[in-house]
Amino acid sequence: MDTKLLELLVCPVTKGPLDYNREKQELVSRSARLAYPIRDGLPVMLENQARVLTDEELGL
Repeated sequence: MDTKLLELLVCPVTKGPLDYNREKQELVSRSARLAYPIRDGLPVMLENQARVLTDEELGL
C-alpha cells in the first residue's frame, strides 16, 4: 500500500483516519468499526464491501 495514498484516504462513513493492516490487506476504520478490503492493490472504499470489526479486533 502506497503510504502517500494512505495519507489521502479517509473512511467514507466517518471521514476519519484509516490504519493499514498488511497481514489482512485491509484498511481499518476504528471509529466506524469497519475494515475495507484491498484487492489487486486497490482499496475498495465501499461500505457494503467492508467487513464489521469485532470487539476483539478493536482491542475492547
